[in-house]
Amino acid sequence: MSVCAALLVSACAEGCAEGRKGDGTMPPDASRISGSLQLSGSTSMEKLSNAWAELFMEKYPQVRVTTELVGSSAGIEAVLSGDADIGNSSRNLKEDEKAGGAVENLVALDGIAVCVDPANRLSGLTCGQLADIYKGAVSSWAVLGGAEIPVVVTGREAGSGIRSVFEEVLGVEGQCAYANELDSNGAVLARVASVPGAIGYLSLDMVDDTVKVLPVGGAAPDAEHIRDGSYPLGAPLIMVTRGGIDEQDEIVRLWFDFVYSEEGQAVAERLGYVRIR
Repeated sequence: MSVCAALLVSACAEGCAEGRKGDGTMPPDASRISGSLQLSGSTSMEKLSNAWAELFMEKYPQVRVTTELVGSSAGIEAVLSGDADIGNSSRNLKEDEKAGGAVENLVALDGIAVCVDPANRLSGLTCGQLADIYKGAVSSWAVLGGAEIPVVVTGREAGSGIRSVFEEVLGVEGQCAYANELDSNGAVLARVASVPGAIGYLSLDMVDDTVKVLPVGGAAPDAEHIRDGSYPLGAPLIMVTRGGIDEQDEIVRLWFDFVYSEEGQAVAERLGYVRIR
């Protein structure tokens, strides 16, 4: 089992145990539920959070759900400080965050897609090659059988959950030679698509035909390979609470009932994420 697969199993064991077994049904007196729900954190979870929020507010018209996109680490900090109800994170919690009361609730899985500019003629990379690229040991694509063109190493900013998972899986934490550190998946996509020789990583759901996606370790970043761990760059999508779900107020508990319901998980699947139920 890959390092990332082990992380995902760990997250599921803890997060799913904390989760409630929602079935998508809502109480007939939904109109009595009123208030607000503040989510804060990962940009990789933007589409998923917004889709869930829209449907949740349809079911509970007197509840307002808002999402702040500040990155995984900042979202977790917001939960622990009481500035947000839920922190969206595309990485597992650190031990000090758990010690502070943060609880990780796995809600879906994502793939970290490795993308290059469309003219790149490589057909795939090993984890070792990818690590060497990001450490700056490979400066030209010709070294790997590509064109004689410089490698432009692109990634996310410090504090990004997807960056944390990417670097941890490859064992390159603190060693990366980034030419560009960007603050969103969209910015990475745009840079890779427009800069010859660029390589970057981003949430799988953000990929479009402006870039070329490379298999890693012989596996493509699709649901089957992410779920079984054969694609090494899987990422947990976690909604962090301060304390367990059963310790939260009614609106937060209802939110997780919906997220874990068949309807909620079907939304995740439709958006290109990997459902956990």
